[in-house]
Amino acid sequence: MSILPPALTDVIEALGTLPGVGPRTAERYAYYLVRNDSTKAQKLASALQDMHAGVGYCKKTYALVPAGQELSDLYTDPRRDKTLVAVVAEPFDIVALEKTASFNGTYHVLGGLVSPIDGVGPESLRIAELIQRIDDDGVQEIILATNASVEGESTALYIQKQIGDRPVQVTRLARGLPIGVDLEYADQITLTRALEGRQTL
Repeated sequence: MSILPPALTDVIEALGTLPGVGPRTAERYAYYLVRNDSTKAQKLASALQDMHAGVGYCKKTYALVPAGQELSDLYTDPRRDKTLVAVVAEPFDIVALEKTASFNGTYHVLGGLVSPIDGVGPESLRIAELIQRIDDDGVQEIILATNASVEGESTALYIQKQIGDRPVQVTRLARGLPIGVDLEYADQITLTRALEGRQTL
């Protein structure tokens, strides 16, 4: 005998498939939706139903764009420097960089990182398209803005090799200690990067 109505159990199971949402969190979300006005659940359901039909990918940068739009505004904006490209793993990495309001180049979304354990090889990513962009747009600098992880580092190294002897400056986002973090709590990778990127005062 089921304790909860099947309709509620189905919602809990569906929410539980989302990354970072465990069983208890899924239950809390479902309970919140069921105890509140049904318009909230309907609004969420409607947004989810329309999402795929309303979202597309830029044919040049592979950033998210409204469906039917071929190129991202961040690429077509004449104030953006097309010779400067920040390479990121996922579209939402663009949001993080844009919040700094200190980057005026364009972006290239790889669609993930090289991770053999997850079955993701270089051929699964948009690296060939990046190399084509370098040639087409006369790119002068590539900023490898991938995560400071084993996957991020191996992806960056692979891209660097693919660029080869093209006259392109390849840079990496600086790594170091976050403000307010004690040395004893910093991990080895962060400390190593901080030492490598030390600056003269």
